[in-house]
Amino acid sequence: MKLELRGITKRFGTLVANDHIDLVVEPGEIHALLGENGAGKSTLMNVLYGFYDPDDGQILVDDQPVTFVGPGDAMAAGIGMVHQHFMLVPVFTVAENVVLGYEPTKSGLIDLPAARRRVKEISDRFGFDVDPDALVEDLPVGAQQRVEIIKALSRDAKVLILDEPTAVLTPQETDELIAIMRQLKAAGTSIVFITHKLREVRAVADRITVIRRGKVVGSADPQAPETELASLMVGRSVSLGVDRAPAQPGEVALQVRDLTVLDEAGVRQVDGISFEVARGEIVAVAGVQGNGQTELTEAILGLQPALAGSVTLDGKELLGRTVKEVLTAGVGFVPEDRTEDGIVAEFSVAENLILDLYDSKDFARGISLDPAKVRANAERRTNEFDVRTPSVEAHAGTLSGGNQQKVVLAREMSRPLRLLIASQPTRGLDVGSIEFVHKRIVSERDSGTPVIIVSTELDEVLALADRIVVMYRGRIVGTVDATSTTPDRDVLGLMMAGVPQEEAVKQAASHHTVLGEADIEAAEEESE
Repeated sequence: MKLELRGITKRFGTLVANDHIDLVVEPGEIHALLGENGAGKSTLMNVLYGFYDPDDGQILVDDQPVTFVGPGDAMAAGIGMVHQHFMLVPVFTVAENVVLGYEPTKSGLIDLPAARRRVKEISDRFGFDVDPDALVEDLPVGAQQRVEIIKALSRDAKVLILDEPTAVLTPQETDELIAIMRQLKAAGTSIVFITHKLREVRAVADRITVIRRGKVVGSADPQAPETELASLMVGRSVSLGVDRAPAQPGEVALQVRDLTVLDEAGVRQVDGISFEVARGEIVAVAGVQGNGQTELTEAILGLQPALAGSVTLDGKELLGRTVKEVLTAGVGFVPEDRTEDGIVAEFSVAENLILDLYDSKDFARGISLDPAKVRANAERRTNEFDVRTPSVEAHAGTLSGGNQQKVVLAREMSRPLRLLIASQPTRGLDVGSIEFVHKRIVSERDSGTPVIIVSTELDEVLALADRIVVMYRGRIVGTVDATSTTPDRDVLGLMMAGVPQEEAVKQAASHHTVLGEADIEAAEEESE
């Protein structure tokens, strides 16, 4: 099916999100839509999918003009979409979410066994490893993303829109998705791949259209250098590396001793781990998502109770304190899921920027907030962190995913800190924003703050870390020094798959192979 957009324009008040955009997606091609956060990529696809009415322009399917008054019309026309923000019902099972609105029936009743079979068939075909009977609210972020993909694939769409689908996927999950995209392309499905991740674009795209600030600024060859694509995307030269001086660690500030954390089912997600973080040092916690990293950071913050162990900051125990007390003690926290834990979507950008400071004398006047001070703070922070918003009074839920992340970062990094914990700090950000965030994290380290980052992105871990702690199934597999030499990706990949550190070094050396990110799953199977 051929898809064409002609002169699509969409405005929100004075903000022109899409400015006369033309786009053609040929049958059976993967067409990448590349652009920084807030460029208008998601808005354009929401117009195509029937969520928004265009203010001007046409949508054509197989050269025939069409009008979509809602997503149902788009789906009926053979267009499917995987959204950047999950469209799932948390209290429903995976199978119930996948067939929602298109429920199979038998004798007048919903045929749940058929729904389960459909989910299992797609999950097995593409190696998603998703339990049809699992409640969505109990799944980690990466698994929820896979449910979204299964839901779209179950509709047999002829044109599939993938809106930042890899933002929450691990490296091997990303490679699996790329393989799926190639399979779909081979079967004749057209794919619109919305992203700002240059490596993925170069790996899978047939054509690239670049959008900047709501306008198409050109097209690019998928084989073009990443630096060239980055410059075209953000309109300036961008450093894809992290320029930082060697760390100058001071005394130990954070000590984690024999920490054990159980989930609601009583399973040990953190199993007796110990590590330290010194002042002026970045310790990266690496690992495939779902190996206890979330529970570790939330236990430090007080969001989850610990079964045993100790966490001290500057000699004072954090375990047993409330979240408010931990934040007041100088801990900054960037959660991995910004929409669930980082912002209040219905609050304004200005209000979100003071969520943990609303009762301080800087923003409170007696028992009331001081609107002028709240707004002035928001204007400063949005300018400093380049948050693209029509107004600081706009609801945070209306911002793009990357700009929501910037709001969280601006709030957490704009006050004096004694410890910064950043979980997936650049998830969903474009190269320009990643460059900015990495500089801020390094600057925080250089000011003497101990920093913990949790990331499934090996590139980010290698770029920022002074030491790397690798977690697997709730335990620390090993700790790698990243100050003297660049850590071996092969070794890290094997460790992320559960291979003990010494054995990982031996395997990497003896095999003389480059496992890289794409082969972590194969290494895991070999180790098991």
